[in-house]
Amino acid sequence: MANIVFIATSLDGYIADKQGKLDWLYAIPNPDNVDTGFFALMERIDGVVMGRNTLDVVLSFDCNWPYTKPVFVLSNTMTKVPRGYEEKVFLVKGELKNIIADLNAKGFNDLYIDGGATIQSFLNEDLIDQMIITRFPILLGGGVPLFSELKQPLNFKVTKNEVVLDTLVKTTYVREK
Repeated sequence: MANIVFIATSLDGYIADKQGKLDWLYAIPNPDNVDTGFFALMERIDGVVMGRNTLDVVLSFDCNWPYTKPVFVLSNTMTKVPRGYEEKVFLVKGELKNIIADLNAKGFNDLYIDGGATIQSFLNEDLIDQMIITRFPILLGGGVPLFSELKQPLNFKVTKNEVVLDTLVKTTYVREK
């Protein structure tokens, strides 16, 4: 069982710019559609856990639904799934440890944890086992940070470091407990 973060950041650690936009993610050309790890991750996981804000961002993309696995959305305010996504998106709420235990009991053991606030909450509860962070060679100078304050320091070990598309640095970290 593993809770896995897979995310891109700027060199200065932001996952969105000052306007909350992700345009900078398209600054590196990928004309051959090389998989930078997302499709391999989708093969590995059983489900995705994200917050409502991240769901709203994903729904705003001009593309097909990117997930092949069930998406569990953490929300205390959403009462129904957007029309057309009833078989793909499921609402969950409560304490993170209980949500994860419930999902694990239902066979969702390897989970992709996505979205800034959600990742920060999981880290604060020490519920992240692995982080795959791809750094883009850009300084945004502000925006939405990947990390925030923690209750306690968390130690991670680098298990893999690679250059993707000749310019992105993708690092895999595993939680040392």
